[in-house]
Amino acid sequence: MPRRLMHLSDAAEAALRTALQQLRAELEVRTEFPAPVLAAAEAAVAAPRLPDEDATDLPFFTIDPPGSKDLDQAMYLERRPGGGFRVHYAIADVAAFVTPGDALDAEAHERVETLYFPDGKVPLHPPVISEGAASLLPDRTVPALLWQHDLDAHGEVTRAHVRRALVRSRARLDYAGVQQAVDAGTAEEPVALLRDIGALREAVEVARGGISLSLPDQEVTLEDGSFRLDYRAQLPVDGWNEQISLMTGMAAARIMLDSGTGILRTQPPAPNHEVTRLRLIAQDLGIDWPHHVSYAELIRRLDPQDRKHAAFLNEATGLLEKSVYTPFRDHRIPELTLHAAIAAPYTHCTAPLRRLVDRYAGELCVAACAGQDPPSWVLAALYGLPCDMARGRGNAVGRRSVDLAEAAVLMDRVGEVFDATVVNTDVEEKPSKPNEGTVHMAEPAVIGRVTAGSALVLGSRVRVTLKRADPSFSGRHKILFSLP
Repeated sequence: MPRRLMHLSDAAEAALRTALQQLRAELEVRTEFPAPVLAAAEAAVAAPRLPDEDATDLPFFTIDPPGSKDLDQAMYLERRPGGGFRVHYAIADVAAFVTPGDALDAEAHERVETLYFPDGKVPLHPPVISEGAASLLPDRTVPALLWQHDLDAHGEVTRAHVRRALVRSRARLDYAGVQQAVDAGTAEEPVALLRDIGALREAVEVARGGISLSLPDQEVTLEDGSFRLDYRAQLPVDGWNEQISLMTGMAAARIMLDSGTGILRTQPPAPNHEVTRLRLIAQDLGIDWPHHVSYAELIRRLDPQDRKHAAFLNEATGLLEKSVYTPFRDHRIPELTLHAAIAAPYTHCTAPLRRLVDRYAGELCVAACAGQDPPSWVLAALYGLPCDMARGRGNAVGRRSVDLAEAAVLMDRVGEVFDATVVNTDVEEKPSKPNEGTVHMAEPAVIGRVTAGSALVLGSRVRVTLKRADPSFSGRHKILFSLP
């Protein structure tokens, strides 16, 4: 789907800024760090716990959105003599700066994760750590958890190991720049190998039955003082980069399971009745879904630029149940170890600057690879981590920020008629309300609720009238369309 930018008027920007301030207050977001936490951060930066191993000879690089400073991951990719590949993957070592039980640690357990608002982020750790001493910014020597993945010529992992080391990134790259360089054939080999390894890992994902939805994301950004609302379609490099992270999360899960202590990200398989429901929707939309074709395979065949496919993909996002954190220790392996969408055991371990649980997962893997017992402070917190992470508000902030931006974009256009596609109907959950659902607009980049005078048809092209667009509306739907 092409990317479309929507600039907000002065009035809309003012309404959005006010609404975002209200959202922070409503979610009780701690925007400032207490003085003792800031003092602890300064002290930690002055005296970090540094590893003995020096791996600064490896020319790491990072790939992140332009302007990012909290860089969790850096990589260096190379071919192995005799065939295959080696992936060196450095993860920020937050534990080098945070002492268990200190003010920094307590504050991180309160915040749980970094929150990204359109007009700025609320970080998990003070910026002197998250955007400074612990971040894998270029031309700085920093402590890291250094993963080494050995892959065969088909992209299968033959060995994975992690230890502490000092690393030094040489370049801070962004997704668009890497994509352009790879497509043009001008990327240096360690960067160009990301395409080769990423493509192989994507093929491995297909073979194991992993699910990858390709709907574009709605984003709200603040650039040069102006808010923008747009759809961001994923570039191939996004997928290649994600495969490195997924590979590491799967390797970490396997290390934890083998060691007998860990915390997994688990997700049960889709219930049979949900698969049946999706098959009926595919039939209604005219999408061919042979019985021998899996759900994961079908998803990969669909084109999100086709409105009927987009409607199906929108429905498909609800097929799988919510994933949860599942801790275990002393070889008491949980009954469910699989993450259904990934089709393998998996854990979060690659974003410790932005997510609390990753610091603990990293520590468990380092200890296991060194043949040591897990640190006592990790074991003490292990079974409380799912409750901690359940308090995270990142998803709510993302969705509600987009809701606010959508309403601000349209607040001066009530009464206008727009082209849209029906991407969801309430008939499955509310049989008595077949005339309520959701519509997707290409321009402006808005998804909104609609009520109609007759039953809505999933995937149909419609013309809707805007009845409400109010960023300050306290009800569930800030935007409401109608269809005669």
